[in-house]
Amino acid sequence: MKMGKKYAESRKAYDHAKQYDINEAMDLVLSTAKAKFDETIELHVRLGVDPKQADQQVRGVIVLPNGTGKDVKVLVIAKGEKADQALAAGADFVGAEEMVAKIQKENWFDYDVVITTPDMMGVVGRIGKVLGPKGLMPNPKSGTVTMDVEKAIRDTKAGKVEYRLDKTAIIHCPIGKKSFGKEKLVENYNALFEAIVKAKPAAAKGQYVKSVALASTMGPGVKVASKM
Repeated sequence: MKMGKKYAESRKAYDHAKQYDINEAMDLVLSTAKAKFDETIELHVRLGVDPKQADQQVRGVIVLPNGTGKDVKVLVIAKGEKADQALAAGADFVGAEEMVAKIQKENWFDYDVVITTPDMMGVVGRIGKVLGPKGLMPNPKSGTVTMDVEKAIRDTKAGKVEYRLDKTAIIHCPIGKKSFGKEKLVENYNALFEAIVKAKPAAAKGQYVKSVALASTMGPGVKVASKM
């Protein structure tokens, strides 16, 4: 793969074999984020678990102390009082069967998160094959299937992120924007990393955290010395 000039220059800025403490690592990531837009800073954690085993899954949600910097659009599928509450709480789109029909007929995806009430899961299930591959299917574990739609909307808008293993046992998760500055990004990093550590499955054996890295949208990864 051919590297761009800025990316190549950034790779020369530090030792790729070295693990840096979080403060040094964040300084390096911010200094190598040279794109003209406000780059997202991402955390990548490789875990010593087997993602094929049901009892070794690592998944959860956390509201980052300083949010994600992203304006999150929320679709709520609910009826009656819960629909009214969703509108009052600031949901961007609210509806019931008509929203499901719109997604089916128009391939509509102008939202980032779907929240629904338990009684509507039968209806939402009709579009599971459409929402699932895009990571949009509501799930009780992520707090997006709930009767407390107001809290779900507030948390989502405030910067709630979901972390979960991919097929290679790595968690990829945004922790904010370059414009946040080092202090806020380190706070978000610490909160998310601590949550991942606490989520260690009882069935996991041996070293839990294998490696940790930070990277900006367009920049190279920087290895972080984990506390594990």
